[in-house]
Amino acid sequence: MASVNDTPKRVVESRKVWTTLITNTAYLTGLLTLDYSLKKHKTKYPLVALYTDTFPEEGHKALDLRGIPKQHITYLLPEVHKDYTNDPRFYDCWSKLTPFSLIEYDRVVQLDSDMLLLQNMDELMEMELDPPSMEGKGDKVFAASHACVCNPLKKPHYPKNWVPENCAFTSQHSTPDIAQTEGASSTSGLGIPNGGLQVVNPSTAVYSLISAQLSKPETMDYDFADQSLLSDVFYGRWVALPYIYNALKTLRQEGVHHQIWKDDQVKNIHYILSPKPWDEKGEPTQESHKWWWTVNGERLEKEKAESLSDGF
Repeated sequence: MASVNDTPKRVVESRKVWTTLITNTAYLTGLLTLDYSLKKHKTKYPLVALYTDTFPEEGHKALDLRGIPKQHITYLLPEVHKDYTNDPRFYDCWSKLTPFSLIEYDRVVQLDSDMLLLQNMDELMEMELDPPSMEGKGDKVFAASHACVCNPLKKPHYPKNWVPENCAFTSQHSTPDIAQTEGASSTSGLGIPNGGLQVVNPSTAVYSLISAQLSKPETMDYDFADQSLLSDVFYGRWVALPYIYNALKTLRQEGVHHQIWKDDQVKNIHYILSPKPWDEKGEPTQESHKWWWTVNGERLEKEKAESLSDGF
């Protein structure tokens, strides 16, 4: 099991960073476009790719050619864990808990590689959270947006209580203007954060709490890996961000949470589930996927002008 390094070294000068997990090349195009979108919207902070031993040489070369800093991490798994045959992506998700251990940084904002910035959101680097000295005992241990527990695709293996009536976003349908600037209470609905974006003050003590939980048999009951663990260990003690910072693409659909969605307010869209925009052939099937294709096209044109072309 991974532990906090006693003598950590920063791979960039900044003490505040965006990070994203990369374990293979399936998400590499997404990562490159995420990095481009961060820079397009003039972030002051670097994106650091957290890679595992499974990340191949061609992936390293792609990052190096574009000057994207990277940092090796240990692939994280609990001592016992649920069989995720129906959702194998959750095996990788445990490693998204690693930012809590990166004490060489003062602030880490973890992003999924299937995200796209539409507006600058550097304010997440400055928002108030509990300092490491509170050792995970405060009410603002980390910040995240709620998970949508509506199960709009009606996946049969999802928990039976994942229904719209138990979704925090449903509670905001009558107050869409407030939903743009405030998240529902962290205990609203099932009180589960989505693991796609996490705002963290890295802490040895907090990571120790996470590590301790990873060694317990309770992890067998966690349907959604990292976010299930965080909602269990820190229930009600995290800051709920508005959906605009982790705008799950399904929220936009009619009959899900279209009541609160406003295109011009979204700062960061999250392309959860399949297909990913880069996997589509021909004309994108969803309006929000067109946004990604537009930005990716800009990236490719810029790289072409710089004589950079490696298929990613």
